Amino acid sequence: MKLAKSGNGQDVFVGIDDRWFPLREISGYESLTRVGDLVGDRRFGDLEAQVRRQAAGSDGLGVDLSNAATIVDSDAGIWGAGLNYRRHSEDLDTEQPGYGPGSYLRPTSCLIGNGGTIRLPAQSRRVTAEAELGLVVGTRCKDVPRDGWRSVIAGVTAVLDMTAEDAIRRNPRYIPWAKGFDTFCSIGPALVTLDEFPGDSLDGIRISTVRNGEVIAAATPRDMKYDLGYLVEYFTMGRTLVPGTVICTGTPGAVQISPGDTVRAAVEGVGTLTHPVG
Repeated sequence: MKLAKSGNGQDVFVGIDDRWFPLREISGYESLTRVGDLVGDRRFGDLEAQVRRQAAGSDGLGVDLSNAATIVDSDAGIWGAGLNYRRHSEDLDTEQPGYGPGSYLRPTSCLIGNGGTIRLPAQSRRVTAEAELGLVVGTRCKDVPRDGWRSVIAGVTAVLDMTAEDAIRRNPRYIPWAKGFDTFCSIGPALVTLDEFPGDSLDGIRISTVRNGEVIAAATPRDMKYDLGYLVEYFTMGRTLVPGTVICTGTPGAVQISPGDTVRAAVEGVGTLTHPVG
């Protein structure tokens, strides 16, 4: 099952078998517009079955994900793991952290919907784009053990993360500042529920950073230094994460972007984000 938001962010759609259904037309869900409320609802595990029953015989709707609003709620937490792939540490000419990944918390004010224009700030002369896999928390949780990570994650999504890389090269303590500019993050265009990736199948999906049609870097979660279970354990240590929180799991590689470029984050089986650079 998939979840996506309309271009204006006002409606949530449920995707089943390449058909989309407005959540507001499903009994008991008419007023839910926040993804965090939806994935955190105790009935969420039964939503697909309910939609199938209620929409039996319906052709559903066509939903254009190329202009879908970000799947993230406006008040959600967005945590990020840095230097989790060897290729990205090589991009920055630095070593991977020895205990836990680099980490940061970014503001939702930097989010844009799929297809939105990335605006390069005057404060940076080198902005890079990075494709990532995002984990969406589905249960209020704290101190989650590594082997229990799937029990608290509702689904996965694609992430395109921008960084003022020249600022980080000057001082790695500038990470939150370097990632917080307007239009510097896209998350979506859909959330794919974790049951679509049984067992360890999620470890084999390909995550690609693409500029102007050229794949600049690609890898799978198997290439992460800190695996998905470790990341969930790490980011829930001593702190409570609420439904709708996103954990960005690191990039296989970054690429510098310039005005006129088109950059994509392609996550196999999950979705593709495409953005022009202005």
